[in-house]
Amino acid sequence: MPRRERNKFVKRGQILELKIVDYAFGGKGIGKIHSEDGEFVVFVPNTLPGQVVKAQVKKSSKKYAEAKLIDIIVASDDEIKVPFQDIPGAPYIQLPIEKQHAYKKESTLSLFKRIGKVDNIEDLFDEFVASPNVFHYRNKMEYGFSAIGYDRENKTDIDEFTLGFKRRGVWWMGDNLEKDSGLFDKQVEDNLKKIRHYCEATDLQPWHGPKKEGFFRYLVVRKSYKTNELLFNLVTTSYDLAKFDLQKFAQLLKDIFGNRLAGLLHTINDETGDRTIATSGSLELVYGKDKIVEELLGLNFEISMKSFFQTNPKCAEKLYTKVVDYVLENKAAVDNTVVMDLFCGTGTIGQIVASKSSNTKIIGVDIVAAAIEDAIKNAERNHIEGLKFYAADVGKFLTEHPQYKGNIKTIILDPARAGIMPKTLKKIIDLGADRMVYVSCNPATQARDTEILRDAGYNIKKISLVDQFPHTSHIETVVLFEK
Repeated sequence: MPRRERNKFVKRGQILELKIVDYAFGGKGIGKIHSEDGEFVVFVPNTLPGQVVKAQVKKSSKKYAEAKLIDIIVASDDEIKVPFQDIPGAPYIQLPIEKQHAYKKESTLSLFKRIGKVDNIEDLFDEFVASPNVFHYRNKMEYGFSAIGYDRENKTDIDEFTLGFKRRGVWWMGDNLEKDSGLFDKQVEDNLKKIRHYCEATDLQPWHGPKKEGFFRYLVVRKSYKTNELLFNLVTTSYDLAKFDLQKFAQLLKDIFGNRLAGLLHTINDETGDRTIATSGSLELVYGKDKIVEELLGLNFEISMKSFFQTNPKCAEKLYTKVVDYVLENKAAVDNTVVMDLFCGTGTIGQIVASKSSNTKIIGVDIVAAAIEDAIKNAERNHIEGLKFYAADVGKFLTEHPQYKGNIKTIILDPARAGIMPKTLKKIIDLGADRMVYVSCNPATQARDTEILRDAGYNIKKISLVDQFPHTSHIETVVLFEK
C-alpha cells in the first residue's frame, strides 16, 4: 500500500499559537499557517476572528488540521466585558449578540450553498429569529462534582472539592462555579458555592474521574418559567450513602430557595460511565414533587427529571410558531387532512398544529417510548383531540403502514442531530406529500438531505434560522419544502 502523504505544516499533538482570521459553521475559527510550502488551514472550535489562541493539533490531513483550544492569549477587538463567570458552555458570551447572529446566518446559509447546492439560498431566506432572553434562558443545568479542580491563577490542576463544569476538553478536571454564568438561573448559580461548602463539610468525597470513585457525582436542576419553581436531582453513588442525610440536604435547599423549591430527587449511580441518569440506578423522591409544569403557547406540559423538553422554552415558542406558520401557510392544504409529525418527541408541534386547526388529524411517530407516553399525557391534559401517537422507528412505521402512501399532504420532520437515514428519507419521499416542514438542530445534515429532496422534486420555498442557544455555535433551522 502506498504511504499516506503527511502534510509539511503540523503534526498531531503539536501545540500552535495561531491568529484566528475567519469563522466557519459550527463555531470553528479558522487559523492559517504561511510558509514557503504555501498556506495551510487549521480549524479551532469555539474561537473567533481576531483572537490569538494556543491550540493543540488533534487531527491532521494533507489539506487542513483540526485543533483543540487550550487558551485564548489575545481577545478579539469585537469582544466586550460581561459580568458573568466564563464557562465552556458559552464560548461566545463576550461577543455582542448582533455579531453572533451575523456569524451564524452567514455560515449556515453557506452550508446550503456548498452541501445542499442551493445557489439562491439568500433569496429564499425568510427570517432570523432571536431568542427573547439573551441571558438566563436555559431551563435545565447539570453541575458536576470533581475531586480534581482547576487553579485559574496558575492555570494548572489542583486537588480540591469542586462543583461546577468540566474544563473544556478535560474530562477529569472540574472548575468551581463561583457565580452566575449568564446561562441558567442567577439565584441557583450565585448560591452553588453554598451547596458545595455544605457537601464538602460532610467529609464525603466528590467523584474522582481517573480513579472512578467517590460519593458526590452531579447536581441537576430544572426550572419552570411558568411557575419559577426549581426541581433538584442529587446524583451520588451508593457507597457511604448511610453517612449522608438527604432530609438535611433538602432543608438546605429550602433555606436557600424557599417556596421556589418544587422538589428534591436522589439518584444512585454506581456506574463508572459519565452519565447523570444510570441505566441500572434508582431515582427516588426525597422532598416535594417529582415534576414541574411548563407552558408553551398556552399549552401546559408536565416535565419530569427524565423528560426531554426544549432547553430554551421562551425561544421554543418562537420556533414552534414559525413551524406552525409554515405548516398552516396554505391552510386549505391542511384542513380535513392528515399531517404526519415524524421524530415528534413529546408531540409539542403536533399538538400546537391540532389546537390551531381543529379538523386536522395528526399522526406522531417517535422511537423513544417515554417521549410518546409524555405526548399522550400532555395531549389529554390540554384536551386536544385528533392526535395519534406511535412509539416506533420512523422507517419501520412507514413500511408497516402502507395505507398512508399518497394520503399525506403535509409532513413535519424534526430529526435528531444525525439527520435522517437515507433509507428512511426515501420512505418519507415515497409518501408523496406536497409539502414538508423540516426542523433541524444540525443544518449540516439538513443541507445534505436538501440535495436528496431536491432530486426527488422538493425545492426550498423558505428558510428561517432560530437562535435557541445564544453564546454557542448552535443554530436551529426551519425549512419549508414544496413539490
